[in-house]
Amino acid sequence: MTKFESAVKVISASQELVYEKLSDLNNLEKVKDRLPSDKVKNLSFDKENLTIEVPPVGKITLTIVEKEPCKCIKFATTSSPLPFNLWIQLLPVNETECKMKLTIGAELNPFMKGMVQKPLQEGLEKMADMLAMINY
Repeated sequence: MTKFESAVKVISASQELVYEKLSDLNNLEKVKDRLPSDKVKNLSFDKENLTIEVPPVGKITLTIVEKEPCKCIKFATTSSPLPFNLWIQLLPVNETECKMKLTIGAELNPFMKGMVQKPLQEGLEKMADMLAMINY
């Protein structure tokens, strides 16, 4: 399994608040307008599922498959040109701050890894930046 990790982001909200917001995907409605329209199209979601179109990759559907309260939310692709898992990990700093890191794990052969490594890492960093900017 090949893993890609985002930089660690510090969020000015408690670990509990961030977890509560991110574990219900309906809360993404508030950040929908901030997504770059050239990079992301046709975002739709409900409480447990998220579908997004990423040119030139295509349509990706992620579903929450496991939640560890206040610590981790795990997603798996149910529809994607490239199957992968995504983890959002949260660690407390103090009462009013926490740290967040995103990790993608995918089974990639060396050829595919060479093709997707840079866009996947860039996309992961942009997603981490976006999640860090949410008003929790």
